[in-house]
Amino acid sequence: MSDRLRLWLERDRRGAGYHLRDAANGEAVSWDDPRIRVIAVAGVSFRPEAVADASFDPGERLALVVEPENEHDPNAIGIWNEERTLQAGYVPRDTAPDLDGTELAVSLWRFGEEGLRVLLVPAGSWVGRPRR
Repeated sequence: MSDRLRLWLERDRRGAGYHLRDAANGEAVSWDDPRIRVIAVAGVSFRPEAVADASFDPGERLALVVEPENEHDPNAIGIWNEERTLQAGYVPRDTAPDLDGTELAVSLWRFGEEGLRVLLVPAGSWVGRPRR
């Protein structure tokens, strides 16, 4: 049996985002599950036009970009759309040192016009995209 994390995205009834379900056993996965991280993207208030773009809609894959030369924080990790043309913000400062930038990132939930929650799972994990 594989230890690879496999998750399904399950659409919220209100359409604001997704809940998580373990593909191996069908059980719901809470946001505080130790196998995953769900983060509030830092700095989205500086980029509301970017965050409003469809490339950050819940269910979309995102890119993590490490910024070791960042003058404010050498542990900074930017959160970009999958094509790396728009930046939503950053992994929170207290979380970034625990990551290496190889994690899989998926937009999970949108809060109003400026809030964005992102799912981070280990590299090699599988996250099933929702059906459109």
